[in-house]
Amino acid sequence: MRQARPATANHHSWRRARIALVLSIVLATTGIAASRPASAQEGIAIPAPALDVPVRVGATETAVVAGGCFWGVQGVFQHVTGVTNAVSGYAGGKRQTAHYEMVGSGKTGHAEAVEITYDPSRISYGKILQIFFSVAHDPTQLNRQGPDVGTQYRTALFPRNQDQAAVAKAYIAQLEQARTYKAALVTRLEPDRPFYRAEDYHQDFLTLNPTYPYIVYNDLPKIENLKRLFPDLYRERPVLALQASRTN
Repeated sequence: MRQARPATANHHSWRRARIALVLSIVLATTGIAASRPASAQEGIAIPAPALDVPVRVGATETAVVAGGCFWGVQGVFQHVTGVTNAVSGYAGGKRQTAHYEMVGSGKTGHAEAVEITYDPSRISYGKILQIFFSVAHDPTQLNRQGPDVGTQYRTALFPRNQDQAAVAKAYIAQLEQARTYKAALVTRLEPDRPFYRAEDYHQDFLTLNPTYPYIVYNDLPKIENLKRLFPDLYRERPVLALQASRTN
């Protein structure tokens, strides 16, 4: 069970602080390059979805995904062209339990999730799913991602409408049929579940803390994989959630 966050400047959980300390020692004593740690998850090239949501010019859409710690997932989509905002938060449980310390118990039904706001004339829902399954996380890990374990770290999609639900279901079936991964996908579809924004100290965490060992080891390689596998969609300057909230 994750303990309550300490009163530090960055408000990290004790568990991630311990992970960070261990990784700091490993990186310092082994000489592993900080930007490309040897054991970091490798992104893989996967086919685009055969079924996609039709383009809607002049509209704004949202997608909600969960794939482990929201720091890295948010960071990935903040670097995607066509995304206008990416917000860390919680989905799958009730409003009154949508708080970091409570979600960390693994008993709220929530997953750490990211709400992605995007321009569907520039990037489709299907393309967002392709990035999600390719570089943002490992969809074959059940109730965990990397060092983080619990149902709050599950791989899940929270469709906002019937079109998204149909595309998500079809794409998972497509990837399974093609045997894209070495193991079965365990991504859950959880429609009609509201999204709740996380605390401000979790927003833009990757951008604001690029040398934090947890980020260096687990998340920065995802940004490199995005740049390598989706060069036409990668943008160097991320869109930041805190800036967006202050201008709205």
